[in-house]
Amino acid sequence: MLSVEELMQLLPHRYPMLMIDRLTDIRPGEGAVGVKNVTYNEAFFQGHFPQKPVMPGVLIIEAMAQAAAAYAAYTEQLDVENKIVLFMGVDRARFRRPVTPGDQLLIHVRTAHRRPPVWKFEGVATVDGQRAAEADFAAMLASSASA
Repeated sequence: MLSVEELMQLLPHRYPMLMIDRLTDIRPGEGAVGVKNVTYNEAFFQGHFPQKPVMPGVLIIEAMAQAAAAYAAYTEQLDVENKIVLFMGVDRARFRRPVTPGDQLLIHVRTAHRRPPVWKFEGVATVDGQRAAEADFAAMLASSASA
């Protein structure tokens, strides 16, 4: 398991854009599970939507991408001073149920294909065992100087 402190050593993201709190069930070459504890204090809830707070779908996809990036960086034992994982694209995104304050989002990412420097992933986000969102997406390992 990777704590939030360990994630911040692998990812360049910081509050308010760090979208995962932990990475668990890490299986190199297969996948991992990201954990996002959704709280009412999230900055995006001030405007999305004040009367009925719902986590924006694009931020759920971002959480999937961050879980995959942390998993890839950990698996590759990246020198994060010189390398970065860059999001390349998303396909087949579907949103199945709203994610609201108090939910714990479990983000299952699985390596679908890997051909260095490109990784393709399948992601499924669940709340209480119910599918909240899913997507296929790609990322590449790049020099942080070219980012």
